Amino acid sequence: MVPQLPPQMFTTAAQLLDLTDKKLMVALRDGRKLIGVLRSWDQFANLVLQDTTERIFVQNLYADINRGIFLVRGENVLLLGEIDLDKDDNIPEPFQQAPAEQVFALQKQEIEERKKKDKRRQAKLQAYGFEGEHGGETIL
Repeated sequence: MVPQLPPQMFTTAAQLLDLTDKKLMVALRDGRKLIGVLRSWDQFANLVLQDTTERIFVQNLYADINRGIFLVRGENVLLLGEIDLDKDDNIPEPFQQAPAEQVFALQKQEIEERKKKDKRRQAKLQAYGFEGEHGGETIL
């Protein structure tokens, strides 16, 4: 008889089998956080989430935006985990839910500040002779 490998030995999308039909939080490479029920997946870890909500965090506020059915390309998944349904409604301190418009405005302000900071950093690096991120390429 061939011995069975322990479950932790799987390094493929087969690990998702136990998570099918469970509520997950998925962190994407672009920083977005999705919460939804895993309905389907394939060998590339592409995910189909049902009843998906995008949760946006800014400072100590967050907002939930309903997204419905969501298809996530596997290469964009940074991290995923099962949500404990017993603790699902418990929001940790100091976070508070806020209207989406307020969170969007704060997020836009944060993005603008980050762009300015990155621009200053690039200028300082260029002053020291380091080439920028795109190395002189013209981006249209």
